[in-house]
Amino acid sequence: MEELQKLVLRYPELSPCLSEVKKGAELLLSCFRKSRKLLLCGNGGSCADCEHIAGELVKQFSRSRPLPAELEKKLGPALAKELHGGLPALSLPSMIGFHTAFNNDDNPEYAFAQQVIAFGQEGDVLMGISTSGNSTNVIRAAETARAMGLKVLSLTGREGGLLAPLADVAIQAPASEVARVQELHLPIYHSLCQIVEDTLFP
Repeated sequence: MEELQKLVLRYPELSPCLSEVKKGAELLLSCFRKSRKLLLCGNGGSCADCEHIAGELVKQFSRSRPLPAELEKKLGPALAKELHGGLPALSLPSMIGFHTAFNNDDNPEYAFAQQVIAFGQEGDVLMGISTSGNSTNVIRAAETARAMGLKVLSLTGREGGLLAPLADVAIQAPASEVARVQELHLPIYHSLCQIVEDTLFP
């Protein structure tokens, strides 16, 4: 994949996890081709990454995404010219009303897991982002996803923590310091979004 070559040229330190990035892209492509969706979860900076990734997928990222001709016809020219081909990606931590209610009434450790119960379907992908790989609420979501037949894609730091072994594809950025891991996560997931977009909207 040309995008992976560009990624390594820009960030040579990501070479050790390149094969997993490729597998992650293939996992997402398989998901979207089957009309399934991506659920994302993470805390703090990783929460912001969830929103970032969802934003890049729901709307066009770096190229035009024409709508299917049949849909364009149904929408009519006025609507169709303002809209893009979109991919279903949902940032779970962005649902503030749900989280404040669940965290007040129940065990916050299971908030993401509850959302997986509500939104997850077999064939979907859960992307869990945790710099340490040990964020308990993300781990509970991954456990729930696996039980329900979802695929799990993890994005962590070098050690992978308890999350990586739960993942079908585990991308482990080669760093341990939280800030540095977060710096490396952004080019990784931008490349994932680019590969998906380039492939599905050629």
